Amino acid sequence: MKWDIFFSICQTEVEGFLPTERQMFENFFDQIRLADTLGFGTAWVAEVHLSCQVQKQNRNAVIRQFRGEIGLNTDIFQLGHLVFSQTRNLNVGSAVCNLICNGGPIARAESVKTFLTLHGLKPNENRKLEFGFAAGRFPFSNEAYGFHPRNDAEAVAWPVLKGQYFAQATEIFLRLLNGESLSSKDLNPIRIGREQFRTDEDFERALGAFQKRGDVQKGQIHIPPFWEFEKVGVIPQDYPQHLLQLTIGSHDPETQIMANRYRPVGVFNLSITPDEKIQETHHRMERHYQGEWKRELMPRTAMVFVDGTAGLSEEAQTQRAHLAAKRAWENYWKAMEGTLDPVKVAQAVGNALVGSPQEIARQIRQRYHPDDRLMLWFDFNNHDHNQIKEMMRLFIEEVVPLLEPRSRLKGRADACECV
Repeated sequence: MKWDIFFSICQTEVEGFLPTERQMFENFFDQIRLADTLGFGTAWVAEVHLSCQVQKQNRNAVIRQFRGEIGLNTDIFQLGHLVFSQTRNLNVGSAVCNLICNGGPIARAESVKTFLTLHGLKPNENRKLEFGFAAGRFPFSNEAYGFHPRNDAEAVAWPVLKGQYFAQATEIFLRLLNGESLSSKDLNPIRIGREQFRTDEDFERALGAFQKRGDVQKGQIHIPPFWEFEKVGVIPQDYPQHLLQLTIGSHDPETQIMANRYRPVGVFNLSITPDEKIQETHHRMERHYQGEWKRELMPRTAMVFVDGTAGLSEEAQTQRAHLAAKRAWENYWKAMEGTLDPVKVAQAVGNALVGSPQEIARQIRQRYHPDDRLMLWFDFNNHDHNQIKEMMRLFIEEVVPLLEPRSRLKGRADACECV
């Protein structure tokens, strides 16, 4: 199994305490240094764009009850250089970088190439940028950068079109990383038909709207490129591609397959994703991944609430961990929705890794494949810096040896020699 770590850097109020931005970043970098010492593989960092607080003033605001910011990292490239400067072994991952906003796919390709060119200047550098990318979580982050329906017909079909446009952004991004020079005329055409819509009614409404514009041929809607540009090439051209690993945050099978026509691209999945969907994705990627597919190419988030309080029984430690998990999820739902649903809280706690070190090891054996890769999330709705670090230590020093004693003991010794 592969053990990564996930950082949200979520500045929200927890039990009446709202840290400053400086406190959040200072704690993050302290935890990063500890993660490096403990031997985690990749530090994945959430990325957010534009203030959640300011958008509450707008007509179509989301998360109106939330106080604070969903995340403070807006640029994995600037953050990544600083993380690499303070660590010896950790890879850096974006979970996930928005491919749509902040300049779109051309700007992202340019940033990746520039980052890796500078990162690769260090002698014998082998730490990777694990670049996870997606379309963004909240519409307001994209709308400010011009990502919205261009006409009334697109507004009717927007639930379908925004996915098609993300796929187009993915194509642009990957082809530019490959060193191609291209224009919007070189892109694969967008054609949408009944199969993309949930209902016949939705398709008929869209079909009628585009027919008025003359964009329907043989029952299919023809969509011009969202990004229109003359031929461009992205520099630097000669960048260290072996230091890049790509992972897409899309559940759409066609987009996953399309991405792998251009480069090897793994797939994100959440801990709450049903096992049936997980296995379907693995089988699909075995057929379509550009290279040899391994389970570790689909990293999965897993929230961790571990308690190892000295002098307590395993049962008592597990009870304490369950209380901590319940408080964290209650605070989350209150912050997101302004109300508390006990059923949602219970389901969320049940999906997390909760308990004593021994109990968490049992849960991992029951829920995961031995070759899986987990992005362990310790800072969920928790600003107790010392408690977060203690859970990180407990997991590596007490949980992992129960699962893979010989390999992890060697790994820990190697990690300690490097710091």
